[in-house]
Amino acid sequence: MFFTCGPNEAMVVSGFCRSPPVMVAGGRVFVLPCIQQIQRISLNTLTLNVKSEKVYTRHGVPISVTGIAQVKIQGQNKEMLAAACQMFLGKTEAEIAHIALETLEGHQRAIMAHMTVEEIYKDRQKFSEQVFKVASSDLVNMGISVVSYTLKDIHDDQDYLHSLGKARTAQVQKDARIGEAEAKRDAGIREAKAKQEKVSAQYLSEIEMAKAQRDYELKKAAYDIEVNTRRAQADLAYQLQVRKELEARVRKPAEAERYKLERLAEAEKSQLIMQAEAEAEAVRMRGEAEAFAIGARARAEAEQMAKKAEAFQLYQEAAQLDMLLEKLPQVAEEISGPLTSANKITLVSSGSGAMGAAKVTGEVLDILSRLPESVERLTGVSISQEKGGNSTLL
Repeated sequence: MFFTCGPNEAMVVSGFCRSPPVMVAGGRVFVLPCIQQIQRISLNTLTLNVKSEKVYTRHGVPISVTGIAQVKIQGQNKEMLAAACQMFLGKTEAEIAHIALETLEGHQRAIMAHMTVEEIYKDRQKFSEQVFKVASSDLVNMGISVVSYTLKDIHDDQDYLHSLGKARTAQVQKDARIGEAEAKRDAGIREAKAKQEKVSAQYLSEIEMAKAQRDYELKKAAYDIEVNTRRAQADLAYQLQVRKELEARVRKPAEAERYKLERLAEAEKSQLIMQAEAEAEAVRMRGEAEAFAIGARARAEAEQMAKKAEAFQLYQEAAQLDMLLEKLPQVAEEISGPLTSANKITLVSSGSGAMGAAKVTGEVLDILSRLPESVERLTGVSISQEKGGNSTLL
């Protein structure tokens, strides 16, 4: 049949076919009834209160010491478990604890006898380590491992520890007073040094601040110069751009427009001059044509008059002159007739001579002034001479 146990227990099976016995810590095992036997051993941790009363130390001073130890049978180590089974199998936990306690107390007493009270009192760690070391080496042969050991209490009935405490207390108080005085001294020194360092740090801080302010002002001035330079360059570039745009958009179109207007004005002026010259030439030619026509009519009339004179032989020069003078207004009217029928007259000056209406008047008077010569060529009668010689008749 099968038997089981927890991790805090070990089973030992002995008997038929179990030589040496089988040890199982925390598990199960198959046992043949009647021919095999199963036994159990506890693996629980045991807490031991190790007391050593009135043990004389190395200087003969009796003291009492109490320590606390944690021990257990080691189930993971087969050799230690086998040793524990040989020594404690069939025993209760109390019996096992008593055996371990007696062993620990004996080792504790032995360590106390080799140390002074001052060593035990002042260096408890050293005492605990020595007890732990010596007891562990002895208990391991029993299959028991010492988990921990701690010195719990030290006392005596002779007030030795109390006196030792007083001396220690006095020394401690003395050391405390000295330490306090030294601490105050050191504190004063440190305070003075701290104040000095504070003042030095403040001066250094102010110096650094001044340097930083100086550097800031210098950099700011440099930045301002650079910014103003860039701004001036930007303003200059903007002005140049505006000037270029003004040149491209306003001035050049204005100059082009002015040039265009000048050319148009000059063309119009040339056109007007040519038109005026053409009209003046037309007027002159019309005047000459009219004059030629008048001359032709005058010649015809003169021939008629000559024929009349020859026919009648009664006409004298005065009568001929009178007939010519009678016709002169009609001739002048015919000459000036085209001017009265003109709708528009454009006057253009060449820069010399008469200007405006006087120019037209001069042209007409020039044509009229040639009438006496034309009459004289046609009739042989000089109107000017006759006018001077026959003023009475006129």
